[in-house]
Amino acid sequence: MSQIQAIRRRPWVDDGHLSHPIPLIRQLYARRGVSSEDESLTLQRLIPPQSMLGLDKAARRMADALQAGESILVVGDFDADGATSTAICLLGLQRMGATKVDFLIPNRFDYGYGLSPPLVQLAASRGAQVLLTVDNGISSIDGVTLANELGLDVVVTDHHLPGEHLPEAHAIVNPNQPGCQFASKALAGCGVAFYLMSAIRAELKGRGWFDTRPVPNLGELLDIVALGTVADLVPLDGNNRILVQAGLKRVRSGQTRPGIQALLEIGKRRLPRVVASDFAFAVAPRLNAAGRLDDMALGVELLLCDDPNQAQRMAQQLDLLNQERRELEAEMQQDALAHLQAIEFGGELPWGFALFDDNWHQGVIGILASRLKERYHRPVIAFADGGDGQIKGSARSIPGLHMRDLLERINALHPGMLIKFGGHAMAAGLTIKRSDFEAFEQAYQDNIKASIDASVLEGELLSDGELSAAELNLDNAQALRDAGPWGQGFDEPLFDGEFFITQQRIVGEKHLKLQLLTQCGSQELDAICFNVDLERWPDANVSKVQLAYKLDVNEFRGHQNVQLLVQQIQAC
Repeated sequence: MSQIQAIRRRPWVDDGHLSHPIPLIRQLYARRGVSSEDESLTLQRLIPPQSMLGLDKAARRMADALQAGESILVVGDFDADGATSTAICLLGLQRMGATKVDFLIPNRFDYGYGLSPPLVQLAASRGAQVLLTVDNGISSIDGVTLANELGLDVVVTDHHLPGEHLPEAHAIVNPNQPGCQFASKALAGCGVAFYLMSAIRAELKGRGWFDTRPVPNLGELLDIVALGTVADLVPLDGNNRILVQAGLKRVRSGQTRPGIQALLEIGKRRLPRVVASDFAFAVAPRLNAAGRLDDMALGVELLLCDDPNQAQRMAQQLDLLNQERRELEAEMQQDALAHLQAIEFGGELPWGFALFDDNWHQGVIGILASRLKERYHRPVIAFADGGDGQIKGSARSIPGLHMRDLLERINALHPGMLIKFGGHAMAAGLTIKRSDFEAFEQAYQDNIKASIDASVLEGELLSDGELSAAELNLDNAQALRDAGPWGQGFDEPLFDGEFFITQQRIVGEKHLKLQLLTQCGSQELDAICFNVDLERWPDANVSKVQLAYKLDVNEFRGHQNVQLLVQQIQAC
């Protein structure tokens, strides 16, 4: 559990224009900006592709390559978004008739991120003629330049924020590039890849390519799109919610890819009841484990796999890697907390944390940064040894501080300090010289203070208010599950209230299981609080608590009951 944060309730909003039959859901939607016009999440409401800059040119080049039988190499990234984007393009192109298409995921420890010159050399040695980047490439200036020199055409598809200069690729598809009028800037890399596959299909259809072969149903890829979108934590704006909802429907109806089904089953999720958070907590960590500790090619192969038995074996491999990742993360977190607690006891916490340890694993520092950010509500950059006198950092930010813009300012003020960097508002990556760490840490602190007000560091939980005892029922809990998809930028409803504790105990080593009574004493409820501070809980002296919680359905041995998923607990 994170440290105690202030709870602020969202104001009531006029929801009279919404048609949802349940008043609670109407109000929750209205508070999140949903109007009657965009309440429907049908695929027909997806933003049309015509406004996406570079899409037509990219589709024409890929259609040319497919028709001519050129060798296409999809170059992905080593996270879940990169893996899903790669799988979408491989499956999409193959179903459209491509006979020479393969993929390449750079090993983070050998090649680093993106289309680097060494990776281009490797691609050329494999006989590639067209390189299609997915979830990367917008910052690969040198790699694209070398590809051009070697006679390889590069089509870049990405969603990361561009730098001052763009690569000289044959085509660039990125809703965040200058001049792109596409209405959703929140597409994940897999969403961009899906739009490209749709545009290639339309281009080929116009050329008569499908006059003698079946037109592929690209909707069959939407479960992969949904997984990548949720895993990458991009904001679930209306367009992304449509993509995620369509993918979830495929999963619930038993039409998902064998690899996704295998990961869900290992995570003990039931397909008919899958929600977006199951992708986030059961599937994405296991898929990401391949890229963090080994080779993300295993994750891509799992998504491509058509054999359920083989998919189960590969999913088990990923599960073992994820267990190893958890052990590494626990050790690293213990080291970091010991250091930060010494600072905490010594006085005022710094505005941001920049931490480095020789023994930290390069593939796990992103998770470490996330955990520390959640605990202290401070922006965090965790560094690990990158070899050759360099260290590589993974950054996580808090609302109100744009991490990539912060790194851009540091780079402008201290030319040469950042060897390379890139990312989003909430997450970024960078490389610096090991000898520059202390100077960077000072520049980092100075620029955080110059960028935000101290109030941004206080943190708060946004609550949808208190539920009455009558509202704490199974029908509302089920309605909340069905009303999603919830996620980044479209927050799952959080409620708050005071309850009496009748029982409390630790389960699973560090989770607090509670039996509660509503204040009026009219209803008994189950609750669970994950990863509690074992020095504070359980506490037999506490009989009344204030909770921030989510209302959920717990299913055990075929029996369903209401369960509160506690996000914060505080003695009254």
